[in-house]
Amino acid sequence: MESTRTLTDKIFLILKGLGMGAANKVPGISGGVVAFVAGFYEEFIYALKKVNGKAFKLLINGRFKSFYNYINGKFLSLLFFGMIVSYFSVSKILDYLIKHYELYVWSVFFGMIIGSIYYISKDFKDRNYKTFLSLAIGILIGVSISFLSPAKENDNLWFVFFCGIISVSGMTLPGFSGSFILILLGNYVLLLVDSVNALYDTFSELINGNFSFTSNPERLRLLEVLAVFTLGSITGLVTFSHLLSYILKYYKSITTSAILGFIIGSLGVVWPWKKTIYKLGPRGEFLFDSTGSKVVKNYQRFFPELNTDTYLAIAFILLGIALVLALEWYGQKTRHLK
Repeated sequence: MESTRTLTDKIFLILKGLGMGAANKVPGISGGVVAFVAGFYEEFIYALKKVNGKAFKLLINGRFKSFYNYINGKFLSLLFFGMIVSYFSVSKILDYLIKHYELYVWSVFFGMIIGSIYYISKDFKDRNYKTFLSLAIGILIGVSISFLSPAKENDNLWFVFFCGIISVSGMTLPGFSGSFILILLGNYVLLLVDSVNALYDTFSELINGNFSFTSNPERLRLLEVLAVFTLGSITGLVTFSHLLSYILKYYKSITTSAILGFIIGSLGVVWPWKKTIYKLGPRGEFLFDSTGSKVVKNYQRFFPELNTDTYLAIAFILLGIALVLALEWYGQKTRHLK
């Protein structure tokens, strides 16, 4: 497979990594959906499955080239390169857009999920009571998760490690948004904003020869939290990939219908028309999280009135659908060429 991967394929693989990285950071969007729709989901899962005892034995014995080839290293390295770049570039642009153009951003995401539902369901032929039951359970779980209230922030390292394991589910399980799970666990800002920004600031200071962060206990704590979160994510990534490769092999139709259910259930999370509801105390005061710096809030969804903003939002929904269909077209084209 590596020998047939052209320069164009490599560039598009990095772009897909950018898409997965951005999607993983957005609540309600799953990076796994990008992999699923773009046609490399199973290759991604099976490549991760190769990170096993044999791979570590090759690595320990110094057989680096054999290790690299065994785990489909070129594929994984290009994909993860795109994801890492995304966390420090695309995701920051995304943060800006959500802050200033929230309605339109959520509209694009809503359209992309509708497009994903169409893509997965159009060729699904194995329809029986098992797959319908799996679909219903997937929808129920997706909807239930969508309407849970967020917990308070918790920087206990064992809990952070657990968050890493759970959050990576969005990469391996389409429709199951790891970033939204982090919101529910109360650690989205801590793990995907504060700690990532701390690492970015640290790199910037190191490049300029500034080592003042070593005497900044808050910065060091955030870097420690990020390291533990990363370790948990790697653990979850490898663990989930082994589990999913097994169920994809033996229960592919049931798994696909459950994934479709998750994606349908996640529509409520990315519904574009919603307003922020701040939780108030008994005297009408704002309630803050355990750090005392962030107001506890949730969302209230509503149906919009017909006006210019609504029409523009609908246009962006159609754009989101078109993006997924274009991604599907490219995925089919590359599969036919191989």
